[in-house]
Amino acid sequence: MTGEGSRDPHAMRKAPTLYDVAALAGVSHQTVSRLVKGQTNIRPEIRDRVEAAIGALNYRPNRAARSLATSRSHRIGALFFDRFDEVGPTRSLQAASDRAREAGYLLDIVGLDPRVEGEINRAISLVDQGDVAGIMVFAPTESVVSAIQRTDFPVPVYVEFDTVHPVPAELLTANAAGTRLLVQHLLDLGHRRFFNIAGPLDWYAAQARFVMYESMLRDEGAFSGGMIEGDWGSQSGYDAAMRMPLDQGITGVVVANDQMALGALKALEERGVRVPEDMSVVGFDDIPEAQFLKPSLTTIGLDFDRQGRMAMDQLLSMIDPRIAVLHKQPLAPDLVVRKSSGPAAGR
Repeated sequence: MTGEGSRDPHAMRKAPTLYDVAALAGVSHQTVSRLVKGQTNIRPEIRDRVEAAIGALNYRPNRAARSLATSRSHRIGALFFDRFDEVGPTRSLQAASDRAREAGYLLDIVGLDPRVEGEINRAISLVDQGDVAGIMVFAPTESVVSAIQRTDFPVPVYVEFDTVHPVPAELLTANAAGTRLLVQHLLDLGHRRFFNIAGPLDWYAAQARFVMYESMLRDEGAFSGGMIEGDWGSQSGYDAAMRMPLDQGITGVVVANDQMALGALKALEERGVRVPEDMSVVGFDDIPEAQFLKPSLTTIGLDFDRQGRMAMDQLLSMIDPRIAVLHKQPLAPDLVVRKSSGPAAGR
């Protein structure tokens, strides 16, 4: 313990300031302030320099001073999977932002790629340094949830992710219930030999869809010709369908989202497989392009707007118990039947 009059350098060292970070990074203090507050309209090379300076100096904004100056924050930090081509999550994010604005809050988005080492901790550090009233997580992978659970946040945090454990039918999440509708649809058409193109299985949504797919086939005594894991993108769906065996009598292909199904349809066409005459293909999410594919895609429709607003409602009620949760009923998926599914070949 350091006594009075000590010249211990650690005890005497002044905490780094926003201006110190700006000087080390070679930028203005306004730029550092914008980044610390979670703003994303900063050039990547500038952002990298500022983040490196923050790390080198171990800079932490003065929460207490900001709280005294502003009384109460009306900003919410959002961690979001940094791929805005993902239709469903992007729509949910927009709806959450709209709901936050209605309640008098602004949503600050911090992008991250959970597949890149260091990205998760970087994003958490940025959102934790901001003067926010709460944090919403829109990138529910195992690695992100684990990092969130290890972090001691001073504000409420809401992470929406699926359970993959068996639950009664009335408690099924939209991912599980939607997959059940898809598989049952194919079973009703006479399909008994299946293949699965799954989403990345460190995502809870992909796990829930895959677990339900396997459970349905097991309960019905149907055959599974295997599974290939994709990354939600069309290219991975294409690659998986190009690798899928064609000598096992597979007639039903269950794809974890529409964008991968788009790639799968292209690959099957190139391999001479007719859809749906030889093989039925179903997707998930009902993206706007699904009805215009050739053939149009059978899929699951989800109300992503309501999903985003429901998630924000939960966080708002944690921030301020006086804010009522407006949406209390679980999401109900809709089976959208189009031309990519038909009777099993030979039926």
